Amino acid sequence: METSGESKWTLKSDASSEPFPKCCSACDGSEEPFRGKVFRNRTKTRSMSTPSAHCSAKFRRTQSLHGPSPVTTFGPKACMLKNPKAVMHIQDPASQRLTWNKPPKSVLIIKKIRDASLLQPFKDLCVFLTQQKNMIVYVERKVIEDPAIANESFVSVKKNFCTFREDYDDISNCVDFIICLGGDGTLLYASSLFQESVPPVMAFHLGSLGFLTPFNFDTYQSQVNQVIEGNAAIILRSRLEVKVVKECREKGPVEESSLIITNGDSEPKHKTMQYQVLNEVVVDRGPSSYLSNLDLFLDGHLITTVQGDGVIVSTPTGSTAYAVAAGASMIHPNVPAIMITPICPHSLSFRPIVVPAGVKLKIMLTRDARNTAWVSLDGRKRQEIAYGDSITITSSCFPVPSICFRDPVNDWFESLAQCLHWNVRKKQSHLSSEEDEF
Repeated sequence: METSGESKWTLKSDASSEPFPKCCSACDGSEEPFRGKVFRNRTKTRSMSTPSAHCSAKFRRTQSLHGPSPVTTFGPKACMLKNPKAVMHIQDPASQRLTWNKPPKSVLIIKKIRDASLLQPFKDLCVFLTQQKNMIVYVERKVIEDPAIANESFVSVKKNFCTFREDYDDISNCVDFIICLGGDGTLLYASSLFQESVPPVMAFHLGSLGFLTPFNFDTYQSQVNQVIEGNAAIILRSRLEVKVVKECREKGPVEESSLIITNGDSEPKHKTMQYQVLNEVVVDRGPSSYLSNLDLFLDGHLITTVQGDGVIVSTPTGSTAYAVAAGASMIHPNVPAIMITPICPHSLSFRPIVVPAGVKLKIMLTRDARNTAWVSLDGRKRQEIAYGDSITITSSCFPVPSICFRDPVNDWFESLAQCLHWNVRKKQSHLSSEEDEF
């Protein structure tokens, strides 16, 4: 994806990125090149096209998500209207590989807190990166302050660390890539630290359930070397751009991440907080015993009213989390889509639905709602939503580049198999413990 800053990593592809030649009068080209065998034998390429100048005023997005774009010519004469603005050319995700514009020099290590089993892997990785690879290591301050790693042999290594604090220090332009040690929660936490461009993430499976962490720590040195050399497949996990808009009913402290909108008046009218979400946005009834009543808008049109325990809006990555437990389908991360899943809906006709990535969702309380609602983003930043507040959700232009162990397809299906075996083993151990008690 293109960003405003200088990126230290790019995606390379073996496929050709040359655009199609002109194919019809709408593209100001000639029809002659498409007659006969020249058209049938022409090599197909992939490109991202968007509406023409006739509807550019209504076109909302100037950037598109990752994903294979279909061929934009149809038959001998038909084609999609040309976009007058710059067009992003996106390669097939199956050919996405990680490469470096410059050799990486800094790495951020995300470690699961209060887990004694991760202390030795964390120390081994830090020694390897600092002493053998001569890299700058960034670690969260609360990790270093853990008394469990206050070892005399580790003191000299800790002196070379750069520390930071969440919500206080900005490390977005300091880190070349990220290494996560733990479960899937470490990857979600790493995503929350970067509200725009995210460095490549290498996640090691050292937690209870590792759906998003494909790497095994047994051979970490060779695997990290491959990433540093730029020899790895990569998958772009789409995120959601979420804006929580609240009416300013009372004067009080404002979060640093919020934006105050005054509408030209001296007193602020609304407070807008923006977040980047990797898994899902959950809107539920909170502690209330009443069902929640939520109006769901899609591109400004009222689609339905959700009456039930709440609703889940998830990315393809998050489709295998809370959404699948609520009855949704599992979507591969390469599919550009947004999943909408009701939680225990009162109406049996409301089933999980999938909408195209890039649409704009809006969730508000209905006029006759008997209680407020609560929203949480990737399980964090939980806050109350009252009447007049709104939650706007759309696809983010800043995905999380997750480094693959093999490739995006095999990693995903292998994770499904591992999770299935993990659930079977957990159920068997639970049954055996019940038999022992009996």
